Amino acid sequence: MSESTYTVTGITCGHCAASVTEEITTLAGVKKVDVDVESGRVTVASDSPLATEDIRAAVTEAGYELVGA
Repeated sequence: MSESTYTVTGITCGHCAASVTEEITTLAGVKKVDVDVESGRVTVASDSPLATEDIRAAVTEAGYELVGA
C-alpha cells in the first residue's frame, strides 16, 4: 500500500472535495481519498505509487489545480 499527500488549490467546500475525490478514485489502484477542505490537502492511498501526472490530470478534470510536485 502506498500513500501520498498533495496540495490542491480552490477547494472551498464539501462539493469541491467530492468532485476531486470522484476524479481521483477513477485512477487504477486507488483505494481511498481523503480531502481536507481547510488546508487543501488531498491524501491518496493506493495499491502502488501513482504518477503525479495522473493525479494532476484528475485534479484538473475536477476543475482544480495541483500545487507543486
